[in-house]
Amino acid sequence: MAARASPATSLSRWRMCGTAAVRVRLVCAVLCVMCVLCSGGVRAGLYSESDQVAILSPDNVDAVLFNSPSAALLEFYASWCGHCVAFSPVWKKLALDIKEWKLAVYLAAIDCADESNRAVCVRFGITGYPSLRFLPAFSSNDSTGEDLRGFSRDVAGLRHLIIDKLESHKHPGPPACPPLEKTSAREIDSYVENSRGQNLALVFEEDDSYVGREVILDLLQYENITVRRVLRSEEELVSRLSVTDFPSVYLYKTHTNFTRLPVLKEARAFYSYALQRLPGVVREGKPRPEVSDFIRNETEEQWRPFNKTRVYMSDLESALHYSLRVELASHLVISGEALIALRGYVSVLDKYFPGRPPVKNALKAVNDWLQKQKVTSINYSDFREALDTTSADSYLPKAVRWMGCQGSKQHYRGYPCAMWTLFHTLTVQALETESKDPQEVLQAMRRYVSSFFGCRPCAVHFKNMAQESMDNVNSLRAAVLWLWSRHNRVNARLAGELSEDPHFPKVQWPPPDLCPACHSLKPGGEHTWLQDEVLAFLRNYYSAQHLLHDFLSDDIAPPLTERRKAREAVPVQEQEAGGEVEEEEMVEEVDGAPQDEKSASEALPRKPSIVGLRLRQFREDIVDLDSFIVQHYKAKAPLKRQDTEDEQHVRRTKRDLAAQEVEGLALEMEAEPEPYGHSRSTRWMFVLSVGFSRLDVSLCVTLYLLSTLCIVAMCLYFRVKRRQRRTKVALP
Repeated sequence: MAARASPATSLSRWRMCGTAAVRVRLVCAVLCVMCVLCSGGVRAGLYSESDQVAILSPDNVDAVLFNSPSAALLEFYASWCGHCVAFSPVWKKLALDIKEWKLAVYLAAIDCADESNRAVCVRFGITGYPSLRFLPAFSSNDSTGEDLRGFSRDVAGLRHLIIDKLESHKHPGPPACPPLEKTSAREIDSYVENSRGQNLALVFEEDDSYVGREVILDLLQYENITVRRVLRSEEELVSRLSVTDFPSVYLYKTHTNFTRLPVLKEARAFYSYALQRLPGVVREGKPRPEVSDFIRNETEEQWRPFNKTRVYMSDLESALHYSLRVELASHLVISGEALIALRGYVSVLDKYFPGRPPVKNALKAVNDWLQKQKVTSINYSDFREALDTTSADSYLPKAVRWMGCQGSKQHYRGYPCAMWTLFHTLTVQALETESKDPQEVLQAMRRYVSSFFGCRPCAVHFKNMAQESMDNVNSLRAAVLWLWSRHNRVNARLAGELSEDPHFPKVQWPPPDLCPACHSLKPGGEHTWLQDEVLAFLRNYYSAQHLLHDFLSDDIAPPLTERRKAREAVPVQEQEAGGEVEEEEMVEEVDGAPQDEKSASEALPRKPSIVGLRLRQFREDIVDLDSFIVQHYKAKAPLKRQDTEDEQHVRRTKRDLAAQEVEGLALEMEAEPEPYGHSRSTRWMFVLSVGFSRLDVSLCVTLYLLSTLCIVAMCLYFRVKRRQRRTKVALP
């Protein structure tokens, strides 16, 4: 800037004014909040509050523009002007691109086609559109700003124009604006001696480069980081660090302790992203993320480490449960547009949700029920009853378990993150299944958010984005990319807000470390997305085959009582005709059920059936058949009923199974070859032990050995006695 001190003293002066700069930043932040509140999220002309553009009106123009500690770049336009309409996307991109610069300079706009704004436009002497005016910081009420003629119509050119105006700013300049001039080796050495361990990043660049100044302003709202630019002509620093590439960034601690910043490409966007995520670097006013944030108290769910590069099915199922059972529950009666939105939402879930079979069956059942309702309104209680009607193969878990969407604290991330993830997944599944309607999922999301999403300002913002260009989506590929780009716009708008999780900052996604191929540079050094690579990444990231099924809810199977009711509803003849009763299910119902369910089963007489039970194949660790039968029918003993034909049938079946088991073993021994480590004697020992436990067999063998030893001892005793007797007779 023209009024700045010499480069040798700028760093020290900046440190001395740090406290004052913080106070000014707070004042500026309050003014920005006032600007947002004045706009109220309502669309005005070509811009809305979500575009990061301050929308001016006669009521707020004096408070926003004059005596402000920040400079302002103001656009005067007419909503009917074709050139203004064509320029508006550039202005919106510029506002998002320099969002971090707000404490030094911000963008504003006013629609002169609105008759209520005519007095403001006349006051500034506007006669043509679009017109740009630069208002310095602390401008007086009678100032009309500097008229900018022949301004660039691209983001990079406008960004450079803003930097030029900040550097030539007359005194007093924006107090929050850091020094943008070049630095020297003497300055750096002086700073390091008094920095107290603060991160220092040096951007080495050519004399005519804007990269260093752009990175400095990008880090304007971050603490514990200082960025300075070093020109190629500063030979002492260049030789000290052995710099060969321009531009490049080095993290500098001492003249012998420095490292080059590793980035995917040498450009402003990658430098800013890497520096903002250095350890200890946080946005001003935000608490530093600490490991203790993940230690929950007894009332909160404990933190579960997760894979940040994958999507969890647990998040998708939790989003379903919360939206269908919690969010919809606030609408006692659903009718009109809301009912259309609900039908569309459930329809796309039925078609494209890549869930487990029971969940997909439940969604299909609910969708069929909704389509059969030929009324103009339904009660939520009826919808909930249809949703909760379950069977053995149709069930929607009733639990919320965030994994990839869990936040460092309970009020961060969670449901909004999971809903974005859900609709990204649905758009990708629609593409993979080659849906005929490219807007089916997007329109379902648009109606659902408009009718049911609990955050109403969020719903308004999404509605505004949808009105801009959603109707222009004409392919499934475009639908996937449209939702991705709008999600990034929301991330840019919410970056730095109170809702941002400090452990998971809002970034343009996917970041370079997750998808290097998605990022590239234009010939002028501007960052650009390679949309073909982005699409390939999204198709893989949200594919059904790539979903992680870890930490899923354990209640995917309905409770035992519900499964029993479903099974009892089936005629007994159908069970006997085609039913194969698995051992695990019988054990679970008879032995593993709680006491109240056992008593319930005893109170409801059921015909015991063993028809269709499969004869198990021979295994070495099989327990005898009698214990197997007792295990499955011991729950029938307390009933103390007289023998019935069914019980006699069970006993006959038991005897038949025992005969089949022995016969099958004999045939198996004759037909199958001996496995390694097993002899025929082992097989015969198993056959001889039928009806006895292993303990019984062991005791029998032990007694047999003991009796043999006793007989041998007795034989030896009598043999010795006989020899003694013969010796006595032979003596004279």
